[in-house]
Amino acid sequence: MNLLAIETSTDLGSIAIWRDGELLRRDCPAGRSHSETLLPLIRSTLHEAGLGFSDLGGIAFAAGPGSFTGLRVACGVAQGLAFAHALPVIPVGTLEAMALASGGEKVIILLDARMGEVYHGRFADSVPIGEVVVCQPSALPLPDSGGWLACGNGLAAYPVLRERLAGCVSGWLPELMPDAGAVARLAAPRLARGESVDAAAAAPIYVRNKVALTVVERLAIGGKA
Repeated sequence: MNLLAIETSTDLGSIAIWRDGELLRRDCPAGRSHSETLLPLIRSTLHEAGLGFSDLGGIAFAAGPGSFTGLRVACGVAQGLAFAHALPVIPVGTLEAMALASGGEKVIILLDARMGEVYHGRFADSVPIGEVVVCQPSALPLPDSGGWLACGNGLAAYPVLRERLAGCVSGWLPELMPDAGAVARLAAPRLARGESVDAAAAAPIYVRNKVALTVVERLAIGGKA
């Protein structure tokens, strides 16, 4: 079974080809928009893998949360390719894929949501515990047990998170970011079980519905109008 996975939830986009259990992963070119580079990268990577679109069994994409623009690009490309080649789509949660990539058993994912907020999710053996939420770092809900692994660039963006989590976290991976390889690893067994959607039903998971701060909000935190 072969599938294509797309991850553009942040500026660090990537794609991966799952080819009968083997992964071929490539990063999106830095300094250029994902909308500009994604399709050429997909075509060149498929060629490198010796595959065509007709050899794929499905297309997976990181559905979010993450950058609004990045999520729309990933979803739009996945939908367009799926329509064109009659393929099913497998949406995968961005934070869920990060939890898998961490290798931890009890994982807290903290992805910078900008605007003074962080996307937050907890996972046990890559299974979500509750819903993914967005909140201010000072309002982050704390687990009632220890031994957690905290991951994601939210830790570097908001140092207060380390202070709040110090009593329940035993390991830190602030460098961990969303990656298409983990999306492919989650999507492959789901595709095999028939857990996919039609292209028309694929949609990003935004978690919040606000793209940017208003002028008043920026001024209130010391920013510029």
